[in-house]
Formats: sequence, structure tokens, C-alpha cells
Amino acid sequence: MNYKTHGTCSREINFEVNNGLLHNVSFVGGCNGNLQGISSLVEGMDVHEAISKLENINCNGKGTSCPDQLAKAIKKYLEENA
Repeated sequence: MNYKTHGTCSREINFEVNNGLLHNVSFVGGCNGNLQGISSLVEGMDVHEAISKLENINCNGKGTSCPDQLAKAIKKYLEENA
């Protein structure tokens, strides 16, 4: 899935879901090292677990963050592929 982010330094998130597990998560833009770390940590993680760990993380008072945007992207994926 390709998801255009809102309110963050990263511009988009790309990922795949296979059998309910996240794979190949990558961010375009943003803090490269941190986002590589997030991508590595969620590799193979259940989508529902990832959402519960990442949603509502706030970056510098923006009301969202790159991890929060990933949770939103996963939720959108689940809605579209229910």
C-alpha cells in the first residue's frame, strides 16, 4: 500500500501486508535513521499489534507523528481490504 502522510516530515509510507503481518515498511522523507528503525521493529508484526503500539504518538505538538501516520495507514488498509 502507498499512503500519503499528513502533518509529518515524511511524505508517504509504503508497506505490504501478508497474512495479517507487516512487511517492507518504508517511509519517503522524514528522519531517515528513526524511520528505518521503526520499519525494522514492525517487520513481521501483526497489524493490530502495530496499530496499538503506534497510534496517538505525538511529535512536537503536531497532533500526529510518523508512527501515528503508519497506524492510520494500516487502519486504512484494513478498511479497504476487509
